[in-house]
Amino acid sequence: MIQIAFHPLYAHALPVGHRFPMEKYELIPAQLMHEGTISKENLFYPDEIDDEIVLLTHDAAYLQKLKTQTLTAAEQRKIGFPQSPALTKREWIITQGTVSCCHAALKNGVSLNVAGGTHHAFKDHGEGFCLLNDFAVAAHYLLQQKLANQILIIDVDVHQGNGTASIFNNHPEVFTFSMHGAYNYPFNKEISDIDLPLADGVDDTIYLKQLYEALEFLLPTVKPDFAFYLSGVDVLATDKFGKLNISIPGCKKRDEMVFYTLKQQGIPVVVAMGGGYSPHIRTIIEAHCNTFRTALHLY
Repeated sequence: MIQIAFHPLYAHALPVGHRFPMEKYELIPAQLMHEGTISKENLFYPDEIDDEIVLLTHDAAYLQKLKTQTLTAAEQRKIGFPQSPALTKREWIITQGTVSCCHAALKNGVSLNVAGGTHHAFKDHGEGFCLLNDFAVAAHYLLQQKLANQILIIDVDVHQGNGTASIFNNHPEVFTFSMHGAYNYPFNKEISDIDLPLADGVDDTIYLKQLYEALEFLLPTVKPDFAFYLSGVDVLATDKFGKLNISIPGCKKRDEMVFYTLKQQGIPVVVAMGGGYSPHIRTIIEAHCNTFRTALHLY
Protein backbone atom coordinates (compact mmCIF):
# COMPACT_ATOMS: atom_id res chain seq x y z
CA MET A 1 0.00 0.00 0.00
CA ILE A 2 1.33 3.41 -0.97
CA GLN A 3 2.07 5.55 2.08
CA ILE A 4 1.36 9.30 2.20
CA ALA A 5 2.76 11.63 4.87
CA PHE A 6 0.29 14.15 6.29
CA HIS A 7 -0.07 16.19 9.48
CA PRO A 8 -2.63 18.87 10.52
CA LEU A 9 0.25 21.25 11.32
CA TYR A 10 1.12 21.34 7.62
CA ALA A 11 -1.61 23.98 7.27
CA HIS A 12 -2.45 25.12 10.80
CA ALA A 13 1.03 26.18 11.92
CA LEU A 14 1.27 28.85 9.22
CA PRO A 15 0.72 32.53 10.02
CA VAL A 16 -2.83 33.70 9.34
CA GLY A 17 -1.77 36.02 6.52
CA HIS A 18 -0.15 33.10 4.69
CA ARG A 19 -3.00 30.56 4.88
CA PHE A 20 -3.91 30.86 1.18
CA PRO A 21 -3.03 28.75 -0.76
CA MET A 22 -1.70 26.66 2.14
CA GLU A 23 -5.15 25.24 2.83
CA LYS A 24 -4.13 22.80 0.14
CA TYR A 25 -2.30 20.73 2.73
CA GLU A 26 -5.63 19.76 4.28
CA LEU A 27 -7.71 19.79 1.12
CA ILE A 28 -5.50 17.43 -0.91
CA PRO A 29 -5.97 14.35 1.33
CA ALA A 30 -9.60 15.33 1.97
CA GLN A 31 -10.33 15.37 -1.76
CA LEU A 32 -8.48 12.12 -2.39
CA MET A 33 -10.44 10.38 0.38
CA HIS A 34 -13.74 11.93 -0.74
CA GLU A 35 -13.36 10.52 -4.25
CA GLY A 36 -12.14 7.13 -2.99
CA THR A 37 -8.62 7.40 -4.42
CA ILE A 38 -7.12 6.78 -0.96
CA SER A 39 -8.35 5.65 2.44
CA LYS A 40 -7.18 6.56 5.92
CA GLU A 41 -4.89 3.52 5.76
CA ASN A 42 -2.78 5.28 3.11
CA LEU A 43 -2.01 8.18 5.46
CA PHE A 44 0.60 8.27 8.17
CA TYR A 45 1.31 11.08 10.63
CA PRO A 46 5.02 11.82 11.10
CA ASP A 47 6.58 12.95 14.36
CA GLU A 48 9.34 15.55 14.64
CA ILE A 49 12.67 14.57 13.16
CA ASP A 50 15.67 14.05 15.43
CA ASP A 51 18.10 16.96 15.47
CA GLU A 52 20.98 14.57 14.75
CA ILE A 53 19.47 13.78 11.35
CA VAL A 54 18.89 17.47 10.58
CA LEU A 55 22.55 18.13 11.42
CA LEU A 56 23.61 15.82 8.59
CA THR A 57 22.65 18.75 6.36
CA HIS A 58 22.22 21.98 8.33
CA ASP A 59 24.66 23.96 10.46
CA ALA A 60 24.36 23.64 14.24
CA ALA A 61 24.25 27.43 14.69
CA TYR A 62 21.32 27.76 12.28
CA LEU A 63 19.54 24.85 13.91
CA GLN A 64 19.93 26.51 17.30
CA LYS A 65 18.43 29.77 16.01
CA LEU A 66 15.39 27.91 14.73
CA LYS A 67 14.93 25.96 17.95
CA THR A 68 15.35 29.00 20.24
CA GLN A 69 13.41 31.48 18.09
CA THR A 70 16.42 33.76 17.71
CA LEU A 71 16.41 34.43 13.97
CA THR A 72 17.09 38.08 13.24
CA ALA A 73 14.46 40.26 11.60
CA ALA A 74 16.48 40.16 8.37
CA GLU A 75 16.66 36.35 8.47
CA GLN A 76 12.90 36.13 8.98
CA ARG A 77 12.27 38.49 6.05
CA LYS A 78 14.43 36.29 3.84
CA ILE A 79 12.36 33.26 4.84
CA GLY A 80 9.09 35.14 4.39
CA PHE A 81 7.47 33.91 7.61
CA PRO A 82 7.68 35.39 11.11
CA GLN A 83 9.27 32.82 13.40
CA SER A 84 7.15 30.84 15.84
CA PRO A 85 7.52 27.57 17.76
CA ALA A 86 4.63 26.09 15.75
CA LEU A 87 6.32 26.94 12.46
CA THR A 88 9.57 25.31 13.58
CA LYS A 89 7.71 22.21 14.76
CA ARG A 90 5.91 22.09 11.39
CA GLU A 91 9.24 22.07 9.55
CA TRP A 92 10.62 19.30 11.76
CA ILE A 93 7.48 17.23 11.08
CA ILE A 94 7.59 17.84 7.31
CA THR A 95 11.22 16.76 7.17
CA GLN A 96 10.53 13.59 9.16
CA GLY A 97 7.64 12.93 6.79
CA THR A 98 10.04 12.95 3.85
CA VAL A 99 12.56 10.73 5.65
CA SER A 100 9.81 8.26 6.58
CA CYS A 101 8.62 8.31 2.97
CA CYS A 102 12.06 7.04 1.97
CA HIS A 103 11.51 3.78 3.84
CA ALA A 104 8.01 3.45 2.35
CA ALA A 105 9.33 4.08 -1.17
CA LEU A 106 12.03 1.44 -0.75
CA LYS A 107 9.24 -1.01 0.06
CA ASN A 108 6.52 0.08 -2.37
CA GLY A 109 8.33 1.96 -5.14
CA VAL A 110 6.83 5.35 -4.35
CA SER A 111 5.75 7.41 -1.35
CA LEU A 112 4.41 10.96 -1.21
CA ASN A 113 4.52 13.80 1.29
CA VAL A 114 1.52 16.15 1.17
CA ALA A 115 3.95 18.97 2.03
CA GLY A 116 7.72 19.26 1.59
CA GLY A 117 9.87 20.23 -1.33
CA THR A 118 11.48 23.01 0.73
CA HIS A 119 14.23 23.49 -1.83
CA HIS A 120 15.10 27.13 -1.04
CA ALA A 121 16.60 26.25 2.36
CA PHE A 122 20.40 26.39 2.44
CA LYS A 123 22.79 24.73 4.86
CA ASP A 124 22.97 27.81 7.10
CA HIS A 125 19.84 29.84 6.36
CA GLY A 126 16.30 29.70 5.06
CA GLU A 127 14.72 31.45 2.08
CA GLY A 128 11.47 31.52 0.15
CA PHE A 129 9.17 30.03 2.86
CA CYS A 130 11.66 27.19 3.48
CA LEU A 131 13.39 26.61 6.83
CA LEU A 132 14.87 23.11 6.42
CA ASN A 133 15.65 21.40 3.11
CA ASP A 134 13.68 18.18 3.47
CA PHE A 135 15.05 16.48 0.32
CA ALA A 136 18.63 17.29 1.31
CA VAL A 137 18.14 15.97 4.85
CA ALA A 138 16.50 12.79 3.54
CA ALA A 139 19.21 12.26 0.91
CA HIS A 140 21.97 12.60 3.49
CA TYR A 141 20.07 10.19 5.75
CA LEU A 142 19.81 7.58 2.98
CA LEU A 143 23.52 7.84 2.26
CA GLN A 144 24.50 7.67 5.93
CA GLN A 145 22.31 4.61 6.47
CA LYS A 146 23.68 3.02 3.27
CA LEU A 147 20.15 2.74 1.90
CA ALA A 148 21.20 4.40 -1.35
CA ASN A 149 24.46 4.99 -3.19
CA GLN A 150 23.50 7.37 -6.01
CA ILE A 151 20.57 9.77 -5.67
CA LEU A 152 18.84 11.84 -8.34
CA ILE A 153 16.77 14.90 -7.39
CA ILE A 154 14.26 15.84 -10.10
CA ASP A 155 12.97 19.33 -9.34
CA VAL A 156 10.36 20.68 -11.76
CA ASP A 157 8.94 23.38 -9.51
CA VAL A 158 8.85 26.65 -11.49
CA HIS A 159 11.42 28.11 -9.08
CA GLN A 160 14.99 26.85 -9.15
CA GLY A 161 15.99 24.63 -6.23
CA ASN A 162 18.77 26.99 -5.21
CA GLY A 163 19.23 25.67 -1.68
CA THR A 164 19.41 22.09 -2.90
CA ALA A 165 21.92 23.02 -5.60
CA SER A 166 24.12 24.79 -3.06
CA ILE A 167 24.00 21.99 -0.48
CA PHE A 168 25.03 19.32 -3.00
CA ASN A 169 27.67 21.32 -4.83
CA ASN A 170 30.65 18.97 -5.21
CA HIS A 171 28.69 16.00 -3.83
CA PRO A 172 28.76 13.50 -6.72
CA GLU A 173 26.59 10.96 -4.89
CA VAL A 174 23.59 13.36 -5.19
CA PHE A 175 22.80 14.66 -8.67
CA THR A 176 20.59 17.76 -8.82
CA PHE A 177 18.38 18.51 -11.83
CA SER A 178 16.24 21.66 -11.83
CA MET A 179 13.82 22.56 -14.65
CA HIS A 180 12.50 26.02 -13.86
CA GLY A 181 11.50 29.43 -15.14
CA ALA A 182 14.59 31.30 -16.31
CA TYR A 183 13.21 34.68 -15.23
CA ASN A 184 11.57 33.65 -11.98
CA TYR A 185 12.56 33.57 -8.30
CA PRO A 186 15.29 33.13 -7.16
CA PHE A 187 16.78 35.84 -9.32
CA ASN A 188 20.33 34.92 -8.29
CA LYS A 189 20.44 31.25 -9.22
CA GLU A 190 22.80 28.62 -7.83
CA ILE A 191 24.34 26.01 -10.11
CA SER A 192 22.68 22.58 -10.14
CA ASP A 193 24.38 19.61 -11.77
CA ILE A 194 21.98 20.29 -14.63
CA ASP A 195 19.80 23.39 -14.87
CA LEU A 196 17.14 23.60 -17.56
CA PRO A 197 15.88 27.21 -17.56
CA LEU A 198 12.63 27.82 -19.45
CA ALA A 199 11.55 30.98 -21.25
CA ASP A 200 8.34 32.71 -20.17
CA GLY A 201 5.24 31.34 -21.89
CA VAL A 202 6.54 27.84 -22.61
CA ASP A 203 3.58 25.58 -23.50
CA ASP A 204 2.82 21.88 -22.96
CA THR A 205 4.47 20.68 -26.17
CA ILE A 206 7.83 22.34 -25.60
CA TYR A 207 7.79 21.67 -21.86
CA LEU A 208 7.08 17.96 -22.15
CA LYS A 209 9.56 17.50 -25.00
CA GLN A 210 12.35 19.09 -22.97
CA LEU A 211 11.50 17.04 -19.89
CA TYR A 212 11.39 13.81 -21.91
CA GLU A 213 14.81 14.53 -23.41
CA ALA A 214 16.20 15.40 -19.97
CA LEU A 215 14.96 12.15 -18.44
CA GLU A 216 16.30 10.16 -21.38
CA PHE A 217 19.71 11.64 -20.62
CA LEU A 218 19.60 11.61 -16.81
CA LEU A 219 18.72 8.01 -16.05
CA PRO A 220 21.52 6.28 -18.01
CA THR A 221 24.03 9.00 -17.13
CA VAL A 222 23.41 9.33 -13.38
CA LYS A 223 22.41 5.67 -12.83
CA PRO A 224 20.51 6.49 -9.60
CA ASP A 225 19.27 3.87 -7.19
CA PHE A 226 16.92 6.36 -5.50
CA ALA A 227 15.11 9.51 -6.64
CA PHE A 228 13.32 12.50 -5.19
CA TYR A 229 10.68 14.29 -7.26
CA LEU A 230 9.54 17.84 -6.51
CA SER A 231 6.26 18.15 -8.42
CA GLY A 232 5.36 21.83 -8.03
CA VAL A 233 2.18 22.93 -9.82
CA ASP A 234 3.29 26.55 -10.08
CA VAL A 235 4.10 25.74 -13.71
CA LEU A 236 0.40 26.13 -14.57
CA ALA A 237 -0.72 28.91 -16.90
CA THR A 238 -3.12 30.05 -14.15
CA ASP A 239 -0.35 30.48 -11.58
CA LYS A 240 0.06 34.05 -10.32
CA PHE A 241 3.86 33.84 -10.30
CA GLY A 242 4.80 31.01 -12.66
CA LYS A 243 5.07 32.78 -16.06
CA LEU A 244 4.73 29.45 -17.93
CA ASN A 245 1.75 28.25 -19.97
CA ILE A 246 1.21 24.67 -18.84
CA SER A 247 -2.29 23.16 -18.74
CA ILE A 248 -3.62 20.84 -16.04
CA PRO A 249 -3.50 17.88 -18.49
CA GLY A 250 0.07 18.87 -19.39
CA CYS A 251 1.04 18.95 -15.72
CA LYS A 252 -0.50 15.51 -15.25
CA LYS A 253 1.39 14.21 -18.29
CA ARG A 254 4.59 15.54 -16.71
CA ASP A 255 3.94 13.46 -13.58
CA GLU A 256 3.13 10.39 -15.67
CA MET A 257 6.39 10.79 -17.58
CA VAL A 258 8.51 11.02 -14.42
CA PHE A 259 6.78 8.16 -12.61
CA TYR A 260 6.74 5.87 -15.64
CA THR A 261 10.43 6.44 -16.36
CA LEU A 262 11.48 5.77 -12.76
CA LYS A 263 9.19 2.76 -12.35
CA GLN A 264 10.43 1.26 -15.60
CA GLN A 265 13.98 1.44 -14.23
CA GLY A 266 12.99 0.12 -10.79
CA ILE A 267 14.07 3.33 -9.05
CA PRO A 268 12.13 4.12 -5.84
CA VAL A 269 10.96 7.72 -5.58
CA VAL A 270 9.82 10.08 -2.83
CA VAL A 271 7.54 12.91 -3.94
CA ALA A 272 6.90 16.33 -2.39
CA MET A 273 4.33 18.81 -3.62
CA GLY A 274 6.25 22.09 -3.86
CA GLY A 275 4.55 25.31 -4.96
CA GLY A 276 1.23 26.27 -6.51
CA TYR A 277 -0.30 29.74 -6.47
CA SER A 278 -3.22 29.80 -8.88
CA PRO A 279 -6.00 32.23 -7.84
CA HIS A 280 -8.57 29.47 -7.34
CA ILE A 281 -7.75 26.83 -4.74
CA ARG A 282 -9.68 24.21 -6.72
CA THR A 283 -7.14 24.53 -9.56
CA ILE A 284 -4.24 23.93 -7.16
CA ILE A 285 -5.97 20.96 -5.52
CA GLU A 286 -6.85 19.32 -8.83
CA ALA A 287 -3.29 19.61 -10.16
CA HIS A 288 -1.74 18.30 -6.94
CA CYS A 289 -4.29 15.48 -6.64
CA ASN A 290 -3.37 14.40 -10.16
CA THR A 291 0.14 13.68 -8.88
CA PHE A 292 -1.28 11.32 -6.25
CA ARG A 293 -3.76 9.75 -8.69
CA THR A 294 -1.00 9.12 -11.19
CA ALA A 295 1.29 7.53 -8.61
CA LEU A 296 -1.49 5.33 -7.24
CA HIS A 297 -2.49 4.25 -10.75
CA LEU A 298 1.01 3.38 -11.94
CA TYR A 299 2.22 1.72 -8.74
